[in-house]
Amino acid sequence: MRIVSLLPSATEIVFALGLGDQVVAVSHECDFPPEARQRPAVTRSPLHGHALTSAEIDRRTTEERRAGRALYSLDIGRLQGLAPDLILTQELCDVCAVGQPQVERAVRELGSVPRVLSLEPNTLDDVLRTIEVVGAATGRKAVASRLIGALRARIERVCQTVADVDQFPRVFCMEWTDPPWVAGHWVPEMVALAGGRDVLGSVGAPSERVDWERVAAAAPDVVVLMPCGYDLRRTLAERPVVEALPGWAALPAVRAGRVYAVDGSSYFNRPGPRLVDGLELLAHLLHPERFSAPPLCDAVAPLTASV
Repeated sequence: MRIVSLLPSATEIVFALGLGDQVVAVSHECDFPPEARQRPAVTRSPLHGHALTSAEIDRRTTEERRAGRALYSLDIGRLQGLAPDLILTQELCDVCAVGQPQVERAVRELGSVPRVLSLEPNTLDDVLRTIEVVGAATGRKAVASRLIGALRARIERVCQTVADVDQFPRVFCMEWTDPPWVAGHWVPEMVALAGGRDVLGSVGAPSERVDWERVAAAAPDVVVLMPCGYDLRRTLAERPVVEALPGWAALPAVRAGRVYAVDGSSYFNRPGPRLVDGLELLAHLLHPERFSAPPLCDAVAPLTASV
């Protein structure tokens, strides 16, 4: 089977299922596992590779969408030459990746007729089901079942470890900094499973822009910065942006030294297997006395850390 993955999370899934040798192309954002970078990229974005601030990215993204222009382009010629049997895509967020309607328009221009499989998870359980779906579509049902079983066992371990906590920290997960956005979809569920209470996000609901006054009024005990698409180093660079927010220093989380920058791109933004790594990391941040730090390289740092 010849697979084209247009989603970083789908790329992680197909490699985890042992299908790396069948992946013939990926998106320009697919960077895990490292072998994925060796595949040709069939997408492009006018924002990729530019040193833009978070505010500039938000402004340009908004302008492109208002003008009705796609944020990503597909290399139809390269797709034709690759002749894929299966294309993995999504409709969940047109800011995050090429959407299914755009892919289907491109497929109509191809000589072959590949199957287009759209993955639309909104919760952690949905994410696990996408692994099952990809496994079924690629003849890897048994492998997918074992992977899901291992992930569920780790989730259950987190739940058991924090099951009898009597203090549930109030948590704000910040998915964008300028302007502020609250993380949605699976992140509020991850917070609950890790023994916290998400004060602004709703399980399964999309991420959304939030007035800073609401954040300040929510008085979070813990703030986790996880800007979409940012690794840890880039997230730490947002320190001046958040510190300039009105009343930032007065937040309980700031006063208690419980503001953390994380590698959101790897462990929170992408609906793939590494969300379970993110869950274990959250459990440690919320209840370090119960859950030891997971062995993740460059995954988290207090916001006061040097860039």
